[in-house]
Amino acid sequence: MNVFKEFEDFIENGYKTYIPHVCIDCVIFGYHDHRLKILLSQIESLNGLSLPGGYIKRTDTMDEAASRIVEERTSIKGLYLQQYKTFGGPDRVKFNEIDLDRLAQIPLLKKLKSSWLIDQTISIGYYAITDFSLSKPQPGFMDRSCEWYDIDKIPSLLFDHNQMVKDALQTLRSQLYYQPIAQNLLPGKFTLTEIHAVYETILDKKLDIRNFPKKMAFLGLITKLNEKRNIGPHRAPFLYTFNKKKYKKALELGVTLS
Repeated sequence: MNVFKEFEDFIENGYKTYIPHVCIDCVIFGYHDHRLKILLSQIESLNGLSLPGGYIKRTDTMDEAASRIVEERTSIKGLYLQQYKTFGGPDRVKFNEIDLDRLAQIPLLKKLKSSWLIDQTISIGYYAITDFSLSKPQPGFMDRSCEWYDIDKIPSLLFDHNQMVKDALQTLRSQLYYQPIAQNLLPGKFTLTEIHAVYETILDKKLDIRNFPKKMAFLGLITKLNEKRNIGPHRAPFLYTFNKKKYKKALELGVTLS
């Protein structure tokens, strides 16, 4: 089935496969080398950017649907996912942002105005995290593009998606000491500078470069390896790895490091 036929069939018959009026929107955070980004989509024929999202198949759990959406957009399987909030206000989707009459003039979209898609919709918010340098963003069949944007340069988004990003970022920061976020953003072996950068970038605040790693080592959350990484002349810092048992216990206790 080509993309146009798929789109048309989705407009007419999607309610048979997907649960109407309940969707999932994903704030996909990407981190790499002190930079935090999010993935945004340009929906075909809409003048603006939005979060990657989709509907829940009648055969899916919510987590399965979110995982499918995230994998389709990033081309990475098994990313860390957390459900963080449900958005269901009666005015969250502002149809004045969508020129339905203009869209109806496009043959492919002529039935959109009376389809199952145009109604009040409840959105379940998930956030995901990944190393954006490893991803290969892929637009959905309703998207024109799908690209990474710096977290501090996010434009005005469609619908209530700016609020979704704000709430997801607040949740990410609050859960940094309760969920294995750092573990999912670092390689198996890392330097003290790298782990310091993850926490500092996500929290968007300065952390003492001397005391922060010392506290992690003192608590036994990381283990020093008898290995070094050569990163330049006279620069070969030791590598560390998470002590997963103690790290998990610290997360359960909510041990802070700042």
